[in-house]
Amino acid sequence: MTTTHAPARPIGRAAVGALGALAVATGALESVVTPTLPLLQRELDMSPAEGALLSIVLLVTGALITPIAGKLGDRYGGKRVVVRLMAVVCAGGLVSALAPNLPVLLLGQVLQGAMVGALPLSFILVRAHLPAGESKVAIGVVSGLFVGGAMAGTLAAGPVAEGLSRHWMFALPTFAVVGATVLVHRLMPHDAPRRTDGAGIDWPGLVLLSGTLVTLMLVLGLGADLVAQPLVLLGLVVLLAAFGTGWVAVERRAASPMVDLRMLTRPAVGKSCVLTFLICVGTSAATYLVPQLFAVPADTYGFGASATAIGFFLLPGALAASLAGPVSGIGVRRLGSRAVVTAGILLMAVGLLGLAAAHTEIWHLVVGKALVALANGLCVTAMVTRTATSVDLGDTGIATGLVLVTRVIGFAVGVQVTGAILTAGTPAGSKIPAESAFVAGFVLAAAVTALSLLVVRTMSKGVKE
Repeated sequence: MTTTHAPARPIGRAAVGALGALAVATGALESVVTPTLPLLQRELDMSPAEGALLSIVLLVTGALITPIAGKLGDRYGGKRVVVRLMAVVCAGGLVSALAPNLPVLLLGQVLQGAMVGALPLSFILVRAHLPAGESKVAIGVVSGLFVGGAMAGTLAAGPVAEGLSRHWMFALPTFAVVGATVLVHRLMPHDAPRRTDGAGIDWPGLVLLSGTLVTLMLVLGLGADLVAQPLVLLGLVVLLAAFGTGWVAVERRAASPMVDLRMLTRPAVGKSCVLTFLICVGTSAATYLVPQLFAVPADTYGFGASATAIGFFLLPGALAASLAGPVSGIGVRRLGSRAVVTAGILLMAVGLLGLAAAHTEIWHLVVGKALVALANGLCVTAMVTRTATSVDLGDTGIATGLVLVTRVIGFAVGVQVTGAILTAGTPAGSKIPAESAFVAGFVLAAAVTALSLLVVRTMSKGVKE
């Protein structure tokens, strides 16, 4: 049930800037584990399996929290929910910063996963306080700043952890989140609730989705190691199917489902989710493979780059990603979402194929990674903007939450698959994958990206269908 409220008080640049600052801070905090995982494994004496668990727990938590956050934001108002959500994130960041061992660090990462829900809440606030045209640009700016913050965190995490300690690696972005949350609380006016149904949280759906995502990550992450144990692998696949089937059945019957799967039947939302998944699978290949290729010893086919050097080489990609959001928002407003997404997909496919064909010089990788980062920002921002502006205002959080969950799953699947390709392409007794494994990963990612053009052909030119 929805109600009609008086128009919300318009906001100025300062309020949008506060949301942008929050996007930068949360993006930075989200990204610090990936580039420093080897360091964390050494300091906390983690096994490879424990390291894999640490690398995915935030993504899994974020995928679970995002639809709940969007739903609560639609029901109770975006500002009210985002401030409380950020309190949980700040607590998680402090727990991670003070963690003496792996279990405490995992707890901190679980709490930090709530940050992924901040984006749909930001979109609710933007749409509630800005006209349609301005809201498209603002959504693009906020999305781009989140991507830019994530890249900045990736670049800075290694130097901070090595120069100070792993504790400061979590503490510094957490302090930034605290400051940005205070700004949002002070500068952003309250928005009226858009949904007034009294149903509670869908706990059965939450539990079943949790089981589905965790089992999926286990199958992808451990599949190659379990080939020699087919019964165990088969058991995980059967468990995944059971969780997934049960979740779909529960969500279809729930009075107030955690994820309203009926929303996927709307062409704008369903196509956006499919496209976002395929695009993020392609993006994740460059995100994972390029730093690995930089680090391959120089006496083989790599460059033997240090963590600091790798961060410097990735800087152009960070800049491209941060610019992609606002450029995409303006492009959607003037040209329509289909044109922006088509351009982004073609650009990404060219970048990935270029990386597969030419990777013998540092500038080959720098340019290819920058093209992929720019293309990903264009596509994902266009998909989120298209989805947010194609549904009723009261459904903004739920619809964009679905797209963002798809983004997380697509990226996680892509990283696990490309990691498996490198593992399979590593000769026995060696720790260095064959060069052909990198080529195969880039080509597969380009093929998946190009496949998404089949979906784009069915899209309308504008934002709404």
